[in-house]
Amino acid sequence: MSEVKLKNISKNFDQIQAVSNLSFTVKHGEFVVLLGPTGAGKTTTLRLIAGLEWADEGRIQIGDMDVTKSQPAERDVAFVFQQYSLYPNYSVYENLAFPLRSPLRKSSKQEIDKKVREVAGILHIEDKLQNRSTHLSGGEMQRVAIGRALVRDPNIFLMDEPLSSLDAKLREELRLELKNIQVNLGATLLYVTHDHVEATTMADRIGVLKEGELIQFDTPSNIYNSPNSIYVANKLGSPKINIIPAHLLAVDVPETVKFIGMRPEHVKIDESAKLEAKVETIQNLGVEEIISMNFNGEIIRATVRPDEAHKVRDSIKFNIDTENILFFDEASQRVQI
Repeated sequence: MSEVKLKNISKNFDQIQAVSNLSFTVKHGEFVVLLGPTGAGKTTTLRLIAGLEWADEGRIQIGDMDVTKSQPAERDVAFVFQQYSLYPNYSVYENLAFPLRSPLRKSSKQEIDKKVREVAGILHIEDKLQNRSTHLSGGEMQRVAIGRALVRDPNIFLMDEPLSSLDAKLREELRLELKNIQVNLGATLLYVTHDHVEATTMADRIGVLKEGELIQFDTPSNIYNSPNSIYVANKLGSPKINIIPAHLLAVDVPETVKFIGMRPEHVKIDESAKLEAKVETIQNLGVEEIISMNFNGEIIRATVRPDEAHKVRDSIKFNIDTENILFFDEASQRVQI
């Protein structure tokens, strides 16, 4: 596995700037997630690293080698696409073995067999090796697609939303498996998604993208607790962060502060408090409830224990944990106080 560096990478498609002045490093053995909506430049970034697209500006380095103008085969990366991309007429065994049968690798039949069975065991599909790929479930097909990357031992694994087409329960299972595999192999992995849960549960570091620009690059906890903008603050956390105009709270702040942010867990229901709102909705999630309250025309969400008795249209009093308040200016950028 190798360290991968992007330095001032830009890429245009006609008049559309897909990636703009992008710089970050994926360290050896690190799991990095690029998080952002459709059109943020996530997939383009992967394709640039893989050599499926060439950058208009900047430099890409894998290990000690500048690969900016190298062909894909010279970069030795493994790409797992959003769709399964399996050979339908091949068995699972043949799909897994296919990358190892390249003339460039010169692997023996015994080496191929050992690697295929080892990866199949890691992914819990050893009993499916003789099945045609068309006879597999969605989760099994995605395991095979991931396995085709794992057999290669590349410089870096590139994964383009590989779990997005699976149901919620299976996504959760494969998230945990994929993270465990990455840790056990010491693999270098760059993963893109629009799902904040995938990002926070798997990543060592997260890069938040917006319209081709890297807005913040940090650990999940730092991005959650210290976002540098409202855009970033909204990308992590469920339920979403509360953002309200600063003048609605009696908080002494500089004139530059126009918005205040507080996470739902920092909104405390307290009948002795001075702030009052009306309950609009209650979502029972089993271990907790999410209460949405109307406070002077703004919705504020709070998380509470399910045994607390609250009803829709109740008036409710609350406090805010002032030590965890976030402040933002008119341009939605973080203001440090």
